[in-house]
Amino acid sequence: MEKQMLKNKVAIITGAASGMGRSMAELFADEGATVIVVDINSKAINKVVDEIKSKGQKAFGIVANIGSPTDTKKVFEAALKEFGDVDILINNAAIGEQKMIDETSDEWMHEVINVNLAGPMRYIREALKIFLPKNEGVIINISSVNGTRPFCGASYTATKGAINTLTKNVAMRLSQTNIRCNAVAPGSTITPMHLANQKGEQPGGKSMLEFSKHYVYFPGPECDPIDQAYACLYLASKMGKAVKGQVIQVCNGAFL
Repeated sequence: MEKQMLKNKVAIITGAASGMGRSMAELFADEGATVIVVDINSKAINKVVDEIKSKGQKAFGIVANIGSPTDTKKVFEAALKEFGDVDILINNAAIGEQKMIDETSDEWMHEVINVNLAGPMRYIREALKIFLPKNEGVIINISSVNGTRPFCGASYTATKGAINTLTKNVAMRLSQTNIRCNAVAPGSTITPMHLANQKGEQPGGKSMLEFSKHYVYFPGPECDPIDQAYACLYLASKMGKAVKGQVIQVCNGAFL
């Protein structure tokens, strides 16, 4: 096995300033990739970028709202200007929430859908402008166990189910190319978003718990962010060269 599986690759990772995205950025940099850290939190971006660079690795930060079409184009324009190419896209950024359908307003529904679904669709569309001409590239969507076990908020779970379907649809469209599109579906993973959810601090608090507890059982331990990053490395490297249109669940066996 090569010492660096992503040497000379350029990877855009959204939501990469904390949690799973940060672990992905750090691991990909360790594996030789130039990492473009995309997030809405400028201070957190700078911290991640500085830490990666302190190890002699390559990283570049871009402040962007995943729900903004203008920001989406800005990210790809900056990537091409700085590095001349993009090889890997990881759609990781998302809004977590626990709002029941009967407390979901139109405004909230549209906000979550715009970030969690429309955002990745726009990023994929921009990435394919680079990938298709060279017939090469990797797209990884970060879904959730909620894509098949919808125990969190109505808008969140709907978007994660849609991400699973989108992943397969894009893979079908790319079936005659060397471009791979897959998804990773994390289970409970120790991130700031997960910890906020445990405390009832996400939008909707714990309002779905009364209902979902009858259908969802958590027998296994939680995952660490690096567990999700390892799955992404598998898909992004040549280890996953024959994997297309798959949703890989990484949940420590908790949702079998």
